[in-house]
Order: sequence, then structure tokens, then C-alpha cells
Amino acid sequence: MTVASQVKTCVSSLKSAQASLEQFALSTQNQEAKTLFTNAASQTQQIVQQVESRVQQLENEEPQYKGF
Repeated sequence: MTVASQVKTCVSSLKSAQASLEQFALSTQNQEAKTLFTNAASQTQQIVQQVESRVQQLENEEPQYKGF
């Protein structure tokens, strides 16, 4: 497995975790938990954006990895 594919797998996992956190926030009645899950989802989104920028760098450096 190449570094590019590992990073892309990481992005997918992070997006899944973010979606779960958002779902937890929607399903809880506890306001404190809702805030906690919403903040965690927001932080995860920021991380996803950073890792996606790294994917772009990898694809620019190694064009053969685009689309994988």
C-alpha cells in the first residue's frame, strides 16, 4: 500500500468519524453532550481539510496516484 493510498484511507476514516459525531450530536437530548459532539465534529472537519491538502500535495508530486 502506497503512502498516497494510506493517506486517502485516513481521510475516509476521518470523514466517517465526523459523520458519526454529527449523528451523535443530533440524537442526544443532553445539551452538554450535544455541544461536545458538535465541537469534536468541527475539529475533525478541520483535520480532514488539512489531510486533504496533503493528498493534493501527494497527487501533485506523484501524478500516477491521482484518483486512487
